[in-house]
Amino acid sequence: MKTVKQVGVVGAGTMGAALAQKFAQENFQVILADREMLIVEKGLANIRNMLNEGVEKKVFTPEQAGAFLSTIKGSDNLSDLKYCDLVVEAIFENFDAKCDLFKTLSSVLTSDAIIATNTSSFSITELAQSVKNPERFIGLHYFYHAAKNRLVEIIPGEKTSVETFEAAKLFSVLSGKDAISCRDAYGFVVNRFFVPWLNESARLLEEQVANIPTIDDVCMKAFGIGMGPFALMNATGVPVAYHSQKTLEVFGSLYKVSPKLKEQTELKQNWDLQGDVSQDEEVRKQISDRMLGVVFLVCSQLLDEKVCRAVDINRGARIGLQWKNGPVEIMRKAGTDAVQKLIATVADLYQTPKPAAVGNVFWEMRYVDLQKKNNVAIITINRPEDLNALNEEVIKQLDEKFDEAEKDTSVKTIFITGSGKAFVAGADIKFFVNHIRKNTIHEIETFTAFGQKVYSKIDNSDKQVVALLNGLTLGGGLELALCADVLLASPKAMMSFPETGIGIYPGLGGTQRSARKIGKPLARYLIHTGKLLSATEALDMGLIDAIIPNEDVLELLSGEKPIPDPKVIGLSDKLKNIQTFFETNSTDQLLSHTYTANGIKEEDAEKLFNTIKHKAPIAIQIADKLIQEGRGSDAELAYLKEIFSTKDALLGLTSIGKKVEFSGE
Repeated sequence: MKTVKQVGVVGAGTMGAALAQKFAQENFQVILADREMLIVEKGLANIRNMLNEGVEKKVFTPEQAGAFLSTIKGSDNLSDLKYCDLVVEAIFENFDAKCDLFKTLSSVLTSDAIIATNTSSFSITELAQSVKNPERFIGLHYFYHAAKNRLVEIIPGEKTSVETFEAAKLFSVLSGKDAISCRDAYGFVVNRFFVPWLNESARLLEEQVANIPTIDDVCMKAFGIGMGPFALMNATGVPVAYHSQKTLEVFGSLYKVSPKLKEQTELKQNWDLQGDVSQDEEVRKQISDRMLGVVFLVCSQLLDEKVCRAVDINRGARIGLQWKNGPVEIMRKAGTDAVQKLIATVADLYQTPKPAAVGNVFWEMRYVDLQKKNNVAIITINRPEDLNALNEEVIKQLDEKFDEAEKDTSVKTIFITGSGKAFVAGADIKFFVNHIRKNTIHEIETFTAFGQKVYSKIDNSDKQVVALLNGLTLGGGLELALCADVLLASPKAMMSFPETGIGIYPGLGGTQRSARKIGKPLARYLIHTGKLLSATEALDMGLIDAIIPNEDVLELLSGEKPIPDPKVIGLSDKLKNIQTFFETNSTDQLLSHTYTANGIKEEDAEKLFNTIKHKAPIAIQIADKLIQEGRGSDAELAYLKEIFSTKDALLGLTSIGKKVEFSGE
């Protein structure tokens, strides 16, 4: 497979500059090219400003920002791209201009260099006709602002090779993007429903259903977003919406450009967002029904045409558009009858056939994927829009996929990993909060018992199980990882047991498997303090077995590279002292400030005390009892009702990221 180390970006405008910045931040060598150095310098200045903003917000250090900028070279000569492994085209949306560029790139680049287009509207297959060796051509559609927005749509054309597609997927992971893939169809996934949504708002305006502020306000509430369609068009450019909609007109009358949108584009003006918001319920319902109906109809067409999966539609909206709920989630909540009614109204209005892909069978969300290569099975938890958080669906699908891998006699090794920037960032907190408030804690007990059953199956498998921690690994995610025979982590992986800081304790075997892996004193240290460990710190402690460079991951997963032997690293003096501190001080001493330092400095002991005193005391006491007794994971189930009935649990679970004072109630 093609390994991407040096990346070219052609087009130094807003999108191209943002892409160059993002690729540099992820340790790629980058060449930013355009037809004039004046344009390139402007793009580099925009990158510099963005990095400075990141320094001010303490996202980067000044040294990091300088290092990122130093890896980007500007050029007005396309020949400078000749040694690039991948070149992303990010020029303006003009079909002929893009084709001319691809012809030039074909003559400049090596024959195996990947050429990608960031087009938001044109056919990948049609653009590929301008490329020599079109099997190395692919669509990589990024979203604004590309240095921050994690979504990318991967679109293979008819002649795109499997190797190019796989290389593009790997590059997306290594460049910090969450990818969805789809068939080559105008609008791909997100723009196919998002642009008609913008267009429909202009139609409602021209029909005088309501003014702009009212339409924006209704849409913000109906879709759980921070900006309405008119405000969004102002932010991204009214002409962008117009030209994107023109491309979609091939799909019929529903997609015909609104005269009002055309008029506003020709005026070269933003929409006027001023005015009073109407609270007329009938008007607001009319707006909501039309806007929901259009999105439901288009998304159902996408499923009908098998352009993508339901989960891709949802992920595209959640990550790319930052909608609180994706279209499929909204449809599932509304129910089949309500969705069909809204679709029928819009379909009749535009004399469009009603799609068949409506109902729960079409709205199934697949969050866990299984891939088999040679004698290796790779299970990927694929819910990056929620940091792969565990809920009932995820646990059930994990169980199904692990069973499938377990029963396959050709599979010798099972890898478990995550997509995006997390392995698994714990359990879905909303699930716990909802059941506490409904006084249905027995549902939490049922969920946890089933999770323990699945984890035990993984722990006791006769096959070699390897956890590959690709990013953030918290709570239930770390508990899952500890079920594996071998724990490997990427250099950027971070892990912790944060439960006692949110009012609960690890309930999926964390109190038992952590003690088994690193001993009871250090398990107490991790669980009582909620210490967030880097991959290096986790390796030093013996919590993980090795750190794997990102460039070695693919060969490891394919079986081309052997699984490394666990590194035996003796505890540092600092960790030995921490171990002694937690071995010789009881929980009562730690909570009551009557501990003895026992080898560590008094100020370090005080820091540990100050950390622990801000955790939930009941949760710490239960966790400590479970660790000390070591009666197995099942013992954790006995205290679930007690802990989730506390005021501390509800306070902690509803205050994630905030400082709280636990009462011990």
